[in-house]
Amino acid sequence: MTSPWGRQPSPLDPAQLSGLFPDLPPDEPGPVAPGFAFDYRAYDDLDDPSQRWSTWLQVEPLSRGPEPRPDWVVTSQGAIDTELGILKTGKEADVFLLERADPHDPDGGVVMAAKRYRSPEHRAFHRSATYTEGRSMKRSRDERALKRKSTWGRVVAAGEWAVSEWDALKRLWTLGLPVPYPVQIDGTEILMEWITHDDETAPRLAQTRPSAPLLGSYFEQLRDAMGLMVGAGLVHGDLSPYNILAAGDRLVLIDLPQVVDLAGNPSGLDFLMRDCANVVRWFRARGLDVDEHELFGDLVARAF
Repeated sequence: MTSPWGRQPSPLDPAQLSGLFPDLPPDEPGPVAPGFAFDYRAYDDLDDPSQRWSTWLQVEPLSRGPEPRPDWVVTSQGAIDTELGILKTGKEADVFLLERADPHDPDGGVVMAAKRYRSPEHRAFHRSATYTEGRSMKRSRDERALKRKSTWGRVVAAGEWAVSEWDALKRLWTLGLPVPYPVQIDGTEILMEWITHDDETAPRLAQTRPSAPLLGSYFEQLRDAMGLMVGAGLVHGDLSPYNILAAGDRLVLIDLPQVVDLAGNPSGLDFLMRDCANVVRWFRARGLDVDEHELFGDLVARAF
């Protein structure tokens, strides 16, 4: 008789068993075959309100970060998420620090940034509709609700901005841009890489006072990152020294929910020019001889 996995093995009679295990007394149980053994580890219940079981396996595969994943991503079903405190408050979202670790492998844990978009009753429509021009929504009802800014529209907006940032992070990471690695999205919560320098949260570019050589390096990094984005048809849309982290000698772009389609959005070039002006103003104030129109022209040449 055969099964979907091939021919079923015939049962062994006692003589065959004694031949396999000659030193085993006939009345004692034999060793367990490796295929029938598994490692069982018990986990204690969670009593701490600041903890929850990892949500990694609760979200669908498309809600997890792109592969190949960094080796620090914790995928254990027995891992625990522990709140460590708030990192940043904003008009539309708050960012918390969250540790994910398996109690049986505490050294393999990781601290991540958890960005949580505010619920409808605690947030306002600060994002201009001009950012979303050129985007399409799957349900016309949701699109109408957004335009009317109704109660349901506010619910849709909270989820829309989270999904928009998630999609941008995944796409930009895959393109090789310096952005935090997106670990997962669950509703309006995005878990992503915590960008650090010297084991502390990396400062915003606006908070730094780099040396002249480092200042020049920062600008070239930013030019390259913006060039990669426009080459993919995208514009940050809200780029400034406050949306860039300085992790030592490298820059990392953050806050990406408003990423604009350069060709599909009628204001795409205007957003690009504004991004250029915002960053050039900061670099020029610190002594670097740069021009926003020159940067804009260079980027447009890469886009078209």
